[in-house]
Amino acid sequence: MIGKLMSLMFYVTNSTMSFLRTVHNDSVIIHSPGFYIIGFQTFPHITIYFIFLAFVYVLTVLLNAVVIYVITVNHCLHTPKFLAVVNLAVTDLILNTCIIPSMIKIFLIKDNFVPFNLCLVQMYVYYAFGTLESFALAILAYDRLIAICFPLRQNSINTLRSISYIVCLTWCLTLGVIGFAVGIMTRLSFCNSLNVFSYFCDYAPVFRLACNDYTMQWSVASLLTFLNLVGPFAFIFLSYVSILMTVFRMKSIDNRVKALATCAEHLILVAVFYIPVITIFTIGFYLRLIDPDQRVLSLSLASCIPPCINPMVYSLKTKEIKNRALALVRKKSNWPRST
Repeated sequence: MIGKLMSLMFYVTNSTMSFLRTVHNDSVIIHSPGFYIIGFQTFPHITIYFIFLAFVYVLTVLLNAVVIYVITVNHCLHTPKFLAVVNLAVTDLILNTCIIPSMIKIFLIKDNFVPFNLCLVQMYVYYAFGTLESFALAILAYDRLIAICFPLRQNSINTLRSISYIVCLTWCLTLGVIGFAVGIMTRLSFCNSLNVFSYFCDYAPVFRLACNDYTMQWSVASLLTFLNLVGPFAFIFLSYVSILMTVFRMKSIDNRVKALATCAEHLILVAVFYIPVITIFTIGFYLRLIDPDQRVLSLSLASCIPPCINPMVYSLKTKEIKNRALALVRKKSNWPRST
């Protein structure tokens, strides 16, 4: 009797589990404890690279902090252009802080495991502030567009309030959209490999590890890559087409040179940010002519170098920031003598 009862219970249990696996498979979500970041395991001379990354991070923090401080404490620099510069500096500082310390931690402690929730947080911060950097460059292009193409109406169009609204709009839009993109990652089940072949918890390498359908995640990633990179770049390109048309209408060559000179630092930032990204995506993802290890290294450099170079360019090329920073250094150096 007991044997028949046990057989019946075993049959019912198996039938129930089979029903759940077949009918409700998509509703059963299996979240892994975390992921293993394995992007640099086969990379030679890794010690030199991480020493270089530590140097880049220190420069990023110091230079961006100086730019933010100089612009904040000097009321004469409270203009639309320098508000856009502060927006870029804050974005750069958070972007590299999200990536480089975790990479160095993996190298020093030899612990490449990232818990699931922390992985999603890093993914969110990286893509949110990478997108904000793209929009920050577009905002700086807007500032140059108004200054050169509409010089007589610049003070009425390009005000601190209007730039503040634009910056707030880009932040709210970006944080919301990226939040949705990362949120839908919780719908995926991870029941196979947990090795992420990248230098951080990257969006595409993580969703490809899922054992259920990730069509939605792939579609969102493709759409947001187009909107967040191609959209601002197209605006920057069209802005400079309008700027060049305005400049070549000027009769004086000196005025042409002066107008273009004000765009020099911004053009350098655009080139440093977009050329590596476009090159890597074109060669690595579409033509597939680049080795996976080299692609990971190139992407990490393309992510970490621009936030370090941006404050250098604005500190050296922008006379107002350079003069104020030098005055601050002289004041600090003379302070012990005066006391």
